[in-house]
Amino acid sequence: MKSATQFAAAAALLAGVDAFWRMPCKTKTGVARIDPIVNPGEIAPHAHAIFGGSNFGMSSTSDVLLNSECTSCNVTKDKSAYWVPTLNFIHADGKVEIVPDVGGLLAYYLFERQDDEKMEAFPDGFQMLAGDARQRNFTLSFPDMPRSEWINHPEETTQQNLGLKALGFNCLNYAKQPPEPTVYRHFFPDKNYLDANCPQGVRAEIYFPSCWNGELDSPDHKSHVAYPDTINNGKCPDSHKRRIPQLLYEVIFDTNKFKGKEGQFVFSNGDPTGYGFHADFVMGWPVDLLQQLIDHPVCGGYGKNAGTGTLEDCPLFDNIKDEIRAQSCEFEMPKVLEADDCVNNLCGNVEVFAGPEYAPAHPGGGHGSPSGVYTPPPVSEQTNQPTLSYTTPRSAVGPISIYQVGQNQEAPEPTPAPQLHHAAVEGNGKVLSTSTYTSAGVVHEVVVVQEDVYVTVEVDAPSRKRHAHHMHQRHQHS
Repeated sequence: MKSATQFAAAAALLAGVDAFWRMPCKTKTGVARIDPIVNPGEIAPHAHAIFGGSNFGMSSTSDVLLNSECTSCNVTKDKSAYWVPTLNFIHADGKVEIVPDVGGLLAYYLFERQDDEKMEAFPDGFQMLAGDARQRNFTLSFPDMPRSEWINHPEETTQQNLGLKALGFNCLNYAKQPPEPTVYRHFFPDKNYLDANCPQGVRAEIYFPSCWNGELDSPDHKSHVAYPDTINNGKCPDSHKRRIPQLLYEVIFDTNKFKGKEGQFVFSNGDPTGYGFHADFVMGWPVDLLQQLIDHPVCGGYGKNAGTGTLEDCPLFDNIKDEIRAQSCEFEMPKVLEADDCVNNLCGNVEVFAGPEYAPAHPGGGHGSPSGVYTPPPVSEQTNQPTLSYTTPRSAVGPISIYQVGQNQEAPEPTPAPQLHHAAVEGNGKVLSTSTYTSAGVVHEVVVVQEDVYVTVEVDAPSRKRHAHHMHQRHQHS
């Protein structure tokens, strides 16, 4: 983006800032009503978009996934399963269409911890989920209270409320800088707002907890883990003192495909609000390898040796990457689900429920079209949404910048629209790495660029820039 002031890699290399890496899972292994965590051995109530190991199924465990022949993620040794609900568009005539994702799912492995803490790899058999599929409201104020004030308001740091604030929907407009911060907006924007303000779609974002009590799972699949007191940084509760890597999922939905069309966006769990967005993870790494990655001074370390988040930065990934193989990896659809059509239907006969009450439980096992009388939710975001105060970040938490927010401050003027330039870089940018991938029949080139701290630089940014909010580097896609 031209004239965009960026936070640079140098700022991220200050003492105490941890390493991280991004795990690209650019294609789905499938879309199905399967959830081996919540509904093991049964048909799940709603559909999910699934990424990762090919042995994914209705009863998948770590041991099963580790024996997968392939994975849709770029590291061959990572057979973990990652999944989220699909986003669908219900047209005015009742027809349902799945909203395409742009580039699949990106799973961040973040290594924030206190100075003297040891970080442990996920053990064999570990699984967890983040979010609540039945949630339909947000009980706190918007924008969020500044994190520095949470200590004086204990209700802000309950696990329930940290979980509500750990998900976000980033309105993507690459002609504007700075971009919206991660997990700034905790609800899905209404369609009028999307059409007017989000030409590159919406990026759904959700953090998993990073504090652990040592159990592999819990009855609600959440209580064995906990968020630190500022979601992705800070102190773990006394009940969950052990630190594990923090996962952050990102999925970009191409909502602009439906600009000007009458209808409503609804997640596959019948949620038109976004408050019920959720995500699941089943461990599928060799534990020894994951621990080596965490302990490596570049791949998982602190300070000046920490990498910039690309797999290429970590030498332990050198011989275990295979992006081409990942693009053709799929799981075998269970016969009981072969009649489902989760691409052109809210499969499972899911009722669309806007709340604000907690959504009723929906049984699994059904087939057919959407049920219930659908009423669009109340307008939750006006055209004049609260603006951001783009000041120096209150806290630098690994690769993610957390900005102050305020309702009465003006955001910077948008910069001119970017020009396509085949991912070429001009000005002060230093190319850290380049790669290509194919999505929807289009070849994309990704250039990772390092820039100097608080220096205004001139670069030509193509139209598929995915992670402009990161401190360490900026991506340019074409």
